[in-house]
Order: sequence, then structure tokens, then C-alpha cells
Amino acid sequence: MGVPPDLAEQLKKASILVVGDLMLDRYYWGDVTRISPEAPVPVVKVTEKTFSLGGSGNVAA
Repeated sequence: MGVPPDLAEQLKKASILVVGDLMLDRYYWGDVTRISPEAPVPVVKVTEKTFSLGGSGNVAA
């Protein structure tokens, strides 16, 4: 099921307003080296950090 050509043309001309909170998502990538003795949580050696739009920025992108 495809999009009718006239609908695709109408959508190209549409103006859309996205209202909401703009957020920046932060991701940490790494290797788990051990479990912490103070609490049952992993100790991670961070090897990379990435950022991407979140919240309404995710919808608008």
C-alpha cells in the first residue's frame, strides 16, 4: 500500500508545529569491569559518549 502522489505533494507543503520539551539524550558506552562492593551495580569503564536529540527534538528530527 503506497502513498497517493497527490497526498505526498500536499505533505511537502504542510507546516507543522511541534510543542514540547527539547532534551539532549546522553549515552555512555563502555565495558563492565566488576561489580561494586558497596552496592550491586556494575562498575563501567566508559569508552565512548554519544549525544542525540530527545523529547520533542526526537519527534521533529
